[in-house]
This record gives sequence, C-alpha cells and structure tokens, in this order.
Amino acid sequence: MDLVRRRHLALSAGLLASAPLALLASGCSSRQAAPDVSYTLLDGRQTTLKAQQGKVMLVNFWATSCTTCVKEMPDIVATHQKYRERGYDTLAVAMSYDPPAYVSSFAQSRQLPFGVAIDNTGGIAKAFGDIRLTPTTFVLDKRGGIVKKYVGEPDFAALHALIEELLREA
Repeated sequence: MDLVRRRHLALSAGLLASAPLALLASGCSSRQAAPDVSYTLLDGRQTTLKAQQGKVMLVNFWATSCTTCVKEMPDIVATHQKYRERGYDTLAVAMSYDPPAYVSSFAQSRQLPFGVAIDNTGGIAKAFGDIRLTPTTFVLDKRGGIVKKYVGEPDFAALHALIEELLREA
C-alpha cells in the first residue's frame, strides 16, 4: 500500500472514530424526529403525537389479523402497566385494512389500557415511513425522537432496558 493511501485510511479512521464523540460533546442528537401525526382514539378523543412529548412512547402498528400482533399484545399491555406511572405511554395504531369493528372488539375484550387509533386512511403508517409489515413498533424519547424501530415482536427484556434508560434521560 502506498504512503498516500495509508495516510488517507488513517485520516478516515480517525474521523470516523471521533464523529460520535463530537456529536456527544456538542449535545446534538442523531435521532430522527417522529412525524407529528394527528389521530382519533377509539374513545373519540382527538390528539397528536406532539402532544405526547415529555413521555417515552411506544407506537405499535398492528392488525387483528396478524398472529404475531395478537401474541405480543399481552406483553405490550404488561410493559405499559409497568412504566405508565413513570412517564411512559403506548399508542396502538390499527392498520387501515383492519375492520374498525374488529379493532374495537379486540380492544374491549382485552381491556387495552392505552390509546388505540384506527389508521383509516393509512396516513399514520405513511408518515412513519409507509409501514406495511405488522407488527412494526417504534420507541420514542421524551423529545419525540425515534430511538428504535422493531419489525416483528421485540425482545421485551431489551425493550424494558431501553425504556428504563430513556425514562432516566432529562
């Protein structure tokens, strides 16, 4: 390897290694902001995701016809109940193809303790990156930044560790 190429590689490696430290030192966050979507909950309340800032949020895209979604829902409920008193909330977004009567029946029969919205137009899923696979789950920090995206069922132990970390953030 010639001297110029070695110097270039060394410089590149140094820049790559120092970039995270520079971001940390400057206080910048590399988290992408969640879209500010508005939605209507099954109980008729209208709100926006921005109104939830100040809380750690889990936004779960799901469908009653999705077996993994149905399987993971008790763990999502347990997670919500474990952390809700500490500034955590959950929003379950039913996909546009899910019949509203099925969603309502599911939420009532399982006594879901968090907000459930039906994405009638597909606008919420589109705003989050055109979500098509369920379950897809996002974890948001207190400032509304997307911290993690799960496609499929999350590892709930790891999710709980992440939530604990986010709840400690200022």
